[in-house]
Amino acid sequence: MTLENRIAQALSRLFEKHRIVFWYDAKSELRADFEAVALEGVDKVEIANNEFGIKHRILREQPEDKFLLYRDGPQPEDLDNWLLDVQLAHGEFRTDQVAIWLAELDLGLEFADVVQQQVEFFHAAKRKDALKKLLKPDDTAGLIRLKMIAVCAGAEPRMDTILESLLQELADGSDERFSLIERCDLEGFFWAQLTRYYGYESSEPSIRDFVIELFKSCFAMSTDGQVRLNADALVFLKRWKDSRQYEESFEKLSEECAGVLGIEADLGKRDFRDLIEVDYFELIDRKILSDLVKAVVGRTVSAGDVALWVRQRRQGHWYAGYRDLYEAIEDAAGFMQLLGEATLEMESLADGVQRYCRSWYQLDQRYRKFVFHLRKSGQSSLLEALAQQIENLYSTAYLLKVNDRWQAQVDTASSWSIPSLQLQRRFFEHWVRPFLNKGVKVCVVISDAMRYEIGDELLTLIRQEDRYSAELEPALAMLPSYTQLGMAALLPNRELAIGDNETASVLVDGLSSQGTANRDKILKLALDGSGSAVTAERFMAMNREDSRELLKTNSVLYIYHNRIDHTGDKMHSEGQAFEAAEQALDDLLRLVKKLTAANASNILVTADHGFIYQHRPIEESDFSATEAEGDSIGYRDRRFVIGKGLKQKPGLRHFTSRELGLSGDLEIQLPKSINRLRLKGSGSRFVHGGASLQEVIIPVLKVNKKRQSDVTNVEVEILRGSSSVITSGQLAVVLYQAQPVTDKVQSRVLRAGLYTEAGELISDSHELIFDLTSDNPRERELQVRFVLSRAADDANGKEVVLRFEEKHAGTTHYKEYKSVRYVMRRSFTSDFDF
Repeated sequence: MTLENRIAQALSRLFEKHRIVFWYDAKSELRADFEAVALEGVDKVEIANNEFGIKHRILREQPEDKFLLYRDGPQPEDLDNWLLDVQLAHGEFRTDQVAIWLAELDLGLEFADVVQQQVEFFHAAKRKDALKKLLKPDDTAGLIRLKMIAVCAGAEPRMDTILESLLQELADGSDERFSLIERCDLEGFFWAQLTRYYGYESSEPSIRDFVIELFKSCFAMSTDGQVRLNADALVFLKRWKDSRQYEESFEKLSEECAGVLGIEADLGKRDFRDLIEVDYFELIDRKILSDLVKAVVGRTVSAGDVALWVRQRRQGHWYAGYRDLYEAIEDAAGFMQLLGEATLEMESLADGVQRYCRSWYQLDQRYRKFVFHLRKSGQSSLLEALAQQIENLYSTAYLLKVNDRWQAQVDTASSWSIPSLQLQRRFFEHWVRPFLNKGVKVCVVISDAMRYEIGDELLTLIRQEDRYSAELEPALAMLPSYTQLGMAALLPNRELAIGDNETASVLVDGLSSQGTANRDKILKLALDGSGSAVTAERFMAMNREDSRELLKTNSVLYIYHNRIDHTGDKMHSEGQAFEAAEQALDDLLRLVKKLTAANASNILVTADHGFIYQHRPIEESDFSATEAEGDSIGYRDRRFVIGKGLKQKPGLRHFTSRELGLSGDLEIQLPKSINRLRLKGSGSRFVHGGASLQEVIIPVLKVNKKRQSDVTNVEVEILRGSSSVITSGQLAVVLYQAQPVTDKVQSRVLRAGLYTEAGELISDSHELIFDLTSDNPRERELQVRFVLSRAADDANGKEVVLRFEEKHAGTTHYKEYKSVRYVMRRSFTSDFDF
């Protein structure tokens, strides 16, 4: 843009505000520009010893017209300036660099000092253009300087976002942005704002010194140290900590400040209970976890307290990195409580099954979850004492004890059956046939080694899905509880026989049932071609059209899934059995969803057998002291042998084929309770084939999908007490979760904060998770404390809104859930901390 155009543009802006504009050509170098400029509706007049005539013309003769008054030379002294009164009432066009910048920014001469003092800022057109985009007509000199700092910092013109940017730079080991603030002579204003906003004062201020004081004061606010900063500093730290964009800088500087402030030594003197709501340093999580492990090992805390503390920590900044440790500790505490409440006695096989399915299975579930999270955490040293304690309790006080008593009942049974409990070989007739009798299709998913407690977790996962319902029943697996027999028993059958060979394959009505292809033939034969068997891998690989066609052409579809047994039954991978269980749950949930997407309305999910798994190496006492002997042994495994003329021995339970509901003249022997037989080249921690509760109680899930939504979220109520007035720098409210969380009544996550009527946040913000499962209403209350920021001062005497918001599903947008109004009525004494 030429100088002539810039002058014309600047003058046009001035005439938008003023009728009369004075132009003093101090260096007598712009006469040609004056003569060349032409502004529509503006009279040009030169001042040349004609002041009185000009004044009469512009004020009396043409009082509505616009005038550009030009003087060749500098402005006269005020006493000699006969037009000074007119000039003060109207505008002045200046032609020095500061004046041009002011004109370009559409700023009045009253801001000349701002531009003059920060002249370095305006030497870069990019910075000047960025500032121009931020300016507003009602800006003050302070706001303009704040916006200049924001441009230097590459941030929004707010003190908190400017700080976040500068702290990011500090964490990166750079100082370019702050150096630019210093070069532009803005650092004095910057430190004054830090004092004004956060109470920061220092004889040698620096960004690093500020961040150390920030962590020090905020930690002191939550404990008992010396506080030098104000409540706004705490609000800023929480915002910075929870920022996705700046979380890395927060973590890096948090670690650095922890070292400077000696936080590790400080935490060593504190009770972890006093730190549950504090999360400014990663060391706090480590302190809590370390002490929590000791407390659980020492049994000085209840499982309920541990669950509450873990739930509170879930909202902390560092939780994701320690999730598995927290969950392992919670599962360990839960296991201990369950074991302490359990009475591992039974009066019969039926009584044992009933008790197992009502509560004892949860001990297996908690143990599985503990081991899974222990392994996933990678923190075996921290959890060593706890893991050893859980292993001892699980193996000796539970698994061995309950199965010794179960074995006593098994020993008295004349045949393998339990009143009121369906035998696995009746699966097709009892669960599948009723669908066929009604003329409806059914899909059967068989997951190898999915024991009862895993089926129970799958039940919960399915029920949590919208429009899905599921029921769980136990069934009694065949003996021996191994894959070939279990898979065969689930097929339509009249007669089952174990082959007299080295593979222990099973014949179904004289036909081999080994492998998916043979099972497919048996189904087709039994259902006149309207049955089919496929592997889960094959079905999951099908497109929608092929999967729908498969269901359309078959009244019964069997799908075989093998994740747990495939992993656990190998010596080199048996230690990953519980990881395989977690993967299996995910597999099965996706499989069920794909089946319903292919128009399946009725789904059964079951297993061929369960398993025993002990994570630590098996002790010598867990191996049977008795070896099986007989005329011939056709098949030998860790938990059973099959043969003929087997010698009956005290440590082995002897069965004939007939007693087990099998055809043929083979005999079966099982080591009692949880003992293993010695077998070279085979794993010993993951085993099945025997008669333990964990091996023979299998789940049968009936799954349906409904047409209408049946999942809701818990309701949350705000109990604010009798007063609706805020009189201090904090607001405490009690929130009440109206119902316990269940499969169909799910948790709710809310973001909460205090806002002005205009929507400005004037407190810290909290993300709250309502997922309490207790039936006791008192245990579903949550107290939350909001710290007011300095911005709340401007709302004094006005109404403010405590607003709770939740995310629109699948988006980053929030909608209001509930709100409650308060009146801000704080006296000046509330500004003091004493």
